[in-house]
Amino acid sequence: MKWFDIGVNLTSSRFGKDLESVLERARASQVTQMLITGTSESQSLAAVTLAEQYQLYSTAGVHPHDASSVSEDYLHQLRDLASHPRVRAIGECGLDFNRNYSAKPDQLRVFEQQLELAADLELPVFLHERDAFEEQLSLLKKHRHKLVGGVAHCFTGDREQMEAYLQLDLYIGITGWLCDSKRGQALRDAVSVLPLERLLLETDAPFLTPKTLRPKASRNEPAFLPHIAEALSELIQVPVEHVAEAATDNARQLFNIDGDKDFGQS
Repeated sequence: MKWFDIGVNLTSSRFGKDLESVLERARASQVTQMLITGTSESQSLAAVTLAEQYQLYSTAGVHPHDASSVSEDYLHQLRDLASHPRVRAIGECGLDFNRNYSAKPDQLRVFEQQLELAADLELPVFLHERDAFEEQLSLLKKHRHKLVGGVAHCFTGDREQMEAYLQLDLYIGITGWLCDSKRGQALRDAVSVLPLERLLLETDAPFLTPKTLRPKASRNEPAFLPHIAEALSELIQVPVEHVAEAATDNARQLFNIDGDKDFGQS
């Protein structure tokens, strides 16, 4: 079985000292391709640089936390980054009203601008949402007819929210949140209505370490992606091989990745 981690923060300083070892462990776990998340102008550039170095893929975008601090020409910068063949989505973009690190008007403006950019470039969107579901859904409905597609990255919502995304023909990104029987209970209930053809898998490493992982780890890694898939397999009563095949095929389709080349292969 081969796996595709569609959300990994390899630019994090927590991977700064041992990235090569992290990638070796991922390869040993058959995680053969990844999408590195870009969250700001500088981090998107760093993500593209890593993707080029290791034959991975990346996103380019501005996280809602950074919406109030974008440069005047940030859209021009994102457009330039998105022209790189390793960039396969616009994001991480969306709305986050949980802590409001950026003012709501700035978040709404920057998110909508990125939706328009994604539509113009014919790239899918890599979506973030926290405590802003109705506002985010409203903007997605407004722009969906122009978008080639997208994924609700790190989905932690309930069944009703998942169905709303599915009605927009979006993919759902499942993380180790699924492995938390308390905080993740709404998600564990929701996956019963998730069709395999809309499933994507991601670790969001180094964050969201699966709670059921043994031995415990102080940091999440792409190598733990199969553990998430096994937890999902048990919940939905589908063989893990089918989960692997569907999630990997879906990732290649959404992000327009041809062939079966593993990372690190030139």
